[in-house]
Amino acid sequence: MERVGIGIVGCGNISTAYLKAASVFEILDVRAVADLNAEAAAARGAEFGVASKSVQDLLADPAIEIVVNLTIPKAHVEVGLQAIAAGKNVHSEKPLGISTGEARQLVDAARARGLRLGAAPDTFLGGAHQTARKLVDEGAIGTPLAGTAFFMCPGHERWHPNPGFYYLAGGGPMLDMGPYYITDLVNLLGPVARVAGMASRMRSERVITSEPLAGTRVPVEVATHVAGTLEFVSGAIVTVVMSFDVAGHRHRPIELYGTEGALCVPDPNHFGGTIEMATADKDWHGVPTQHIYADGNYRIIGVADMARAIRSGRAHRANGELAFHVLEVMEAFQRSADSGTHIVIGSRPDRPAALPTDVRFGDLD
Repeated sequence: MERVGIGIVGCGNISTAYLKAASVFEILDVRAVADLNAEAAAARGAEFGVASKSVQDLLADPAIEIVVNLTIPKAHVEVGLQAIAAGKNVHSEKPLGISTGEARQLVDAARARGLRLGAAPDTFLGGAHQTARKLVDEGAIGTPLAGTAFFMCPGHERWHPNPGFYYLAGGGPMLDMGPYYITDLVNLLGPVARVAGMASRMRSERVITSEPLAGTRVPVEVATHVAGTLEFVSGAIVTVVMSFDVAGHRHRPIELYGTEGALCVPDPNHFGGTIEMATADKDWHGVPTQHIYADGNYRIIGVADMARAIRSGRAHRANGELAFHVLEVMEAFQRSADSGTHIVIGSRPDRPAALPTDVRFGDLD
């Protein structure tokens, strides 16, 4: 199958993971990287043996079919629209936009041009999460009734070299980490029907403790502790907490409770991990992972799936409709907190197709 040329815009921290994982997937041909900081693009290109270009030259390159947008959240829609205007399919880092209003522009523009739109996270395609999906689909825990999803930490200023954007519009624990959890929950349970949420911002600034900006104070413009409940179209009810205000906790990342059993799903920020299950007749026990892509960081698998889908004509899994739905759900937590009401979710994406258990390494079909 003819390889698909991709170009990466944004050469920050996360670009390293994408470029390392690109070599796994035979369908991908990384043609160039670009960044507003030409030196950053040149350094990243040299590191991986890839050409560095200006953003404009990358968008004009006819050999590039997919633009991978790894810019900061505030720039996701602006850069995505430029790529679509240039006739490129787009895969964006999460979130799809910092609001559903601006993200809708991307969805509509891609549809109008007949182009594909996708977005991270693609970790739900990891082996552990696909095995968990298979267990749910096969009725291993019966009908899912409820669940929990927890991400809580003291904040990213402890480790990220330039964490200020995590506390501005488009950041915060919900828009930063929520996509991993809510996308995986939609993969497992289907779309969300309504949301009830509460949110708090206990500090107006943070002090960076990581290098090279240790001691720098950054403003906090977004809620840093968000909690609430998701009601799924299926009827399942899941409690969610996303926080940058918690020193430590012992909750599992995701637990699902069904009529016949319970399932522990590993961290959705990773592709693998330990799956555990319990039933009335058997206490917690490990469940073997049945799918590949569980033993490493495959953080470009969604792009590879889009590329494979372009060549075969099928739908891609980490698609724009899914990402828009997840953004609408995340936005609803703050809307619910502000209004004191449940928020009905208007979008209803299909669950992305499950990965087969017999996929060959380096492929997705």
